Amino acid sequence: MEDDVLTTLKILIIGESGVGKSSLLLRFTDDTFDPEQSDTAGQERFRTLTPSYYRGAQGVILVYDVMRRETFTKLDNWLNELETYCTRNDLVKMLVGNKIDKENHEVDRAEGLKFARKHSMLFIEASAKTKDGVQCAFEELVEKIIQTPGLWQSEGHGRAVQLTDEDAGGGSCGGYCSLL
Repeated sequence: MEDDVLTTLKILIIGESGVGKSSLLLRFTDDTFDPEQSDTAGQERFRTLTPSYYRGAQGVILVYDVMRRETFTKLDNWLNELETYCTRNDLVKMLVGNKIDKENHEVDRAEGLKFARKHSMLFIEASAKTKDGVQCAFEELVEKIIQTPGLWQSEGHGRAVQLTDEDAGGGSCGGYCSLL
């Protein structure tokens, strides 16, 4: 077992303030939801960290709030920033429309899907509050990264890390994600 190599994947979660980036992460990692969660990663005081934040990422989750159209229209800005600072061309991208548990959506599923297709992204709608789509979003993103060997090859050892379908989620979302 000495030859086993573990790897860490760097996955970014980006989008406008208040779209639920932190809530999605906490729901996935801790299975918790805090309606008072503060979403601070995009605040101006963190902007000097931007280049190092993007460097070496293998995957990115772009999040918008289905209740706030302006968070959807600003996705192009986030994609431009990603293109400017990301060091990989084969980065796996997923678009997540969050807060589907609420009514009166300003952005419908078809619009999200169209945007994702245009930019060759995975797409899913989710709710950090109800858990809908959250685990699937992360699992499908990781599975797609694993299917792109150059993204998770162990640079220090010059060999690939062996992962099983079980490690990758095994496509267990039953088609919940729109894989493009």
